[in-house]
Amino acid sequence: MATKTPKMRSYLAAVTSFEAGTASPRSFLEDCLASIDELEPEVGAFVAKNIKGARLAADFASKRWKDGDMRSLIDGMPLCIKDIMETADMPTGQGSDLFTGWEGKRDCAAVAALRESGGVILGKAVTTEFASQPARGTRNPWDLKRTPGGSSSGTAASVGCGMVPGGLGTQGLGSTIRPASFCGVFAFKPSLGGINRGGSFDYLSQSCSTIFAATLEETWILAREIVSRVGGDPGFKGVSGPIKPPPSKKPGRVVVLETEGWFKAEGGAREALAEARSRLTGSGIEVVDKSNHSGVLALENAIEGGVNLTGGINSWEFRWPLNTYARDMDSNKLSREAQDRLAFSEAMTHDDYKELINKRSEIRDIYGMLNTDADVFVTLSAPGPAPVGLEWTGDAVFAVPSSILGTPSFSLPVLQVEGLPLGLQVMGFTDEDALTFSAARAILDLF
Repeated sequence: MATKTPKMRSYLAAVTSFEAGTASPRSFLEDCLASIDELEPEVGAFVAKNIKGARLAADFASKRWKDGDMRSLIDGMPLCIKDIMETADMPTGQGSDLFTGWEGKRDCAAVAALRESGGVILGKAVTTEFASQPARGTRNPWDLKRTPGGSSSGTAASVGCGMVPGGLGTQGLGSTIRPASFCGVFAFKPSLGGINRGGSFDYLSQSCSTIFAATLEETWILAREIVSRVGGDPGFKGVSGPIKPPPSKKPGRVVVLETEGWFKAEGGAREALAEARSRLTGSGIEVVDKSNHSGVLALENAIEGGVNLTGGINSWEFRWPLNTYARDMDSNKLSREAQDRLAFSEAMTHDDYKELINKRSEIRDIYGMLNTDADVFVTLSAPGPAPVGLEWTGDAVFAVPSSILGTPSFSLPVLQVEGLPLGLQVMGFTDEDALTFSAARAILDLF
């Protein structure tokens, strides 16, 4: 594994062979299982698998493809689910020793929708404790000495090396965009509330369910198949647009954001973003930044300190359930990081939290005022390639703005630094997920 470049496995690329009868969802699943047998002992992406159930579901899907009665383009697609989302047929451990082996009795909304679409739920993917910290041992398939990122560690790693073509994650800080960047996969963080979180142990106001996949198109189809059946979070519109991926549309004006991550960005990462900028301008796209646009400068200034802002908001919102775990369960099974997070949250006041929420609202207002001046925003997905070591999931600084703003964001695995992947992040405006996809598709075509 250390000497072989990981290769993703697209399900859509196999559809023509299903239609021709030269392959089937069952044979596709068996190829995935062979990859799992080969790679999983080193990568460690899964906490549970339901192989028997997956084979049965793949057999049903194979018959539907043979009969021309497919439920969707993802009918038969093997998928993994981040282990903070309930599944009726596998435990949901939340990356915590407190919940090891905990058996739910239902599917969360997104999983139920995927099953209705014909998706094959193959396994539960490793997450950090309560989708926060610390890491839980998953390795980066590009370099086993490096982190895959987190908290959606297992989903990113499993898609990155072709064990599955897609899966579900979440993001409240940088839990999707960062691991997608480190593992060289496509990812879609929708607008806030874009995918129904019912049945997910995800309590944070900035969090949303997310998609990892082998292609940009598959991120869209997976999201829309879910939302078409269960909608977004209550009170939110949910990801809207056609089920099939929207057409490519080159943006007229793109904002390049540096964010507070710029001073942490490695030299190679800065050079990679500069090259991406050159490709944009070379294709006729107008590019602006804080040096020549006052509104962008105002936004850059506003999101300075976004990591601390998000950390404070998330800590307060973690106060429950962490205090109940510590009081009513075995507090010794909480990590030191969780105990420290609880102590920090209990030192906060409600007024502290309100101040942070007000600040977040101000940032979102500033961002919204740029809607008439830009089509999308482009920045890095991470400060550089995945760092060496498995104790830390890496710096989420470049992913934080999209979480604060609640905007749609795609990570495109088109950059490299020293032979390792680095994502290019394309951000849009809230509830403009389809337009953001179209722009991301056009930008992807430049690489």
